[in-house]
Amino acid sequence: MAYSRMARTTALLATAVFAMALTACSDSGGKDSEDKPESNGAGKANTARMTIAMITHSGQGDTFWDIVKSGAQVAADKDNVKLNYSASPEANDQAQLVQSAIDQKVDGIIVTLAKPDAMKAVVEKAVAAGIPVVSINSGAQFAKEYGALVHFGQEEGVAGEAVGEQLNADGKKKAVCLIHEQGNVSLEERCAGVKKTFQGTIENLQVEGTNRPGVEAAVEAKLTASKDIDAVVALNADIAAAAVKAKGGAESSAEISTFDLNKAVMDAMEKGEVAFAVDQQPYLQGYLAVDELWLYKQNLNVIGGGRPVFTGPAIVTAEDAPALKKYTDAGTR
Repeated sequence: MAYSRMARTTALLATAVFAMALTACSDSGGKDSEDKPESNGAGKANTARMTIAMITHSGQGDTFWDIVKSGAQVAADKDNVKLNYSASPEANDQAQLVQSAIDQKVDGIIVTLAKPDAMKAVVEKAVAAGIPVVSINSGAQFAKEYGALVHFGQEEGVAGEAVGEQLNADGKKKAVCLIHEQGNVSLEERCAGVKKTFQGTIENLQVEGTNRPGVEAAVEAKLTASKDIDAVVALNADIAAAAVKAKGGAESSAEISTFDLNKAVMDAMEKGEVAFAVDQQPYLQGYLAVDELWLYKQNLNVIGGGRPVFTGPAIVTAEDAPALKKYTDAGTR
């Protein structure tokens, strides 16, 4: 399976990074400077306390980012890092949050570049101020230009191409791709990738991702009006859940697939409601981003030599559920 091959490669990378981090770790448990209990009683880096700001383009209620934050927090607890998380789907607001982190003189910044034009100046300002920056999830092609040390995420166009190929294998002929955030370059790249390899016809449908009832209504209306649509591609797990409900309301037979994985998607795959998902391992994105800034602070290490480090994509189907379910249930996949 493609998933198994990718998982082994990523596991080797993560193990190597973890081993490097442990070289500066103590073996004793205890509490950090804020008297917070250790995670799982594990040892912690015996290094000076760092503050890292993670600033994303997440909208309210987007569960994908809960998984990213979970991985980042585990790494932060291990590395003696105070993690400050903030987010805004509005590009100018996200840029202002980065500016606030610069003003606070944090030790490192993790940022998404979903709307790169709005982020360019402020990311470059952070770098000029001597604050190392790591990008995650979106905008890999802009990371190096803006001065980021490295980018952790999936190559969105390649991920979309994999979806198109899977739709071909499933015999689909007419698809709709749901873009849930206007102006997000990564979402546009995903749909473009699907179109590149899909042998049928495909169109994009813009929906408002933060308005779940609105998403359901828009997709239901589309499926009701176009009964020949036999595939719906959602670009995150929450949108996939809305698409499943919309399919029922429209009495459609369209296959639902999605980018990103979580407990709800895994449950839906087991029920046959979702055909497959594209896993980009968001937990790993958060974990590696924090570890990278810690490693850079301690030893000027740059994971991947400055090139993007890909955490996906991997096609996940119901066949993979037994191996992954306990992790999606725990909220780490």
